[in-house]
Amino acid sequence: MNLSNLQPAEGSTHNQNKRLGRGEGSGKGGTSARGHKGAKSRSGYSKKIGFEGGQMPLQRRVPKFGFTNINRKEYQGVNLDTIQLLVDNGIITDTVDFSVFVENRLATKSETVKILGRGELKTKLKVTAHKFTATAKAAIEAAGGEAVTL
Repeated sequence: MNLSNLQPAEGSTHNQNKRLGRGEGSGKGGTSARGHKGAKSRSGYSKKIGFEGGQMPLQRRVPKFGFTNINRKEYQGVNLDTIQLLVDNGIITDTVDFSVFVENRLATKSETVKILGRGELKTKLKVTAHKFTATAKAAIEAAGGEAVTL
């Protein structure tokens, strides 16, 4: 081994590309493979998201419609049949609160939970949540439990 045949270890180098803008002799000097003029040849160029080469972009061609209420409260819905499933699997015994929903990934800790009335509840439970639908509240009380609003 001498200085004429030194080379890096196999797999230690990854970039096999020519270095740009290092003189005409490198083969990639001058315009640094960017071509002549235009936005793409300039430094600091970044294409806008959704840019279609000057054609009117989709988000501007499609008409705007509707209304979004900024004060809307989003609830994570949990149905009665889901709660009954947790009872059947032995995860819940007598009380269901927000921590149970978070532990079983039915909601995250930042969400508000609303109990929905799909399915039926056969077990007497004390359910604590942020909101209840009328049918869910009736079903919980019909099973002998109680619905507590946070």
